[in-house]
Amino acid sequence: MTVTEENDPQLTRAQNRFLRRIYNGRLVPIVVDGRPFLTYKEASQYLRSLTPAGCEAAYAQMKDHAKSLRRAPEE
Repeated sequence: MTVTEENDPQLTRAQNRFLRRIYNGRLVPIVVDGRPFLTYKEASQYLRSLTPAGCEAAYAQMKDHAKSLRRAPEE
């Protein structure tokens, strides 16, 4: 059996779906740990390279950053 990105135990299905949604068509990178991520592939590879605790922390930063951009104050 071959392990693919979707079957990686570190990222849940919900996490994969959320990452795909926030990185779809992104023009401004999300910066986590001083590294910019513009695509789903870059972000998921980075998250998979981390320890489980580091992965959760970085994922939370990506999620918070995406939410903060949605809640930008209107002028």
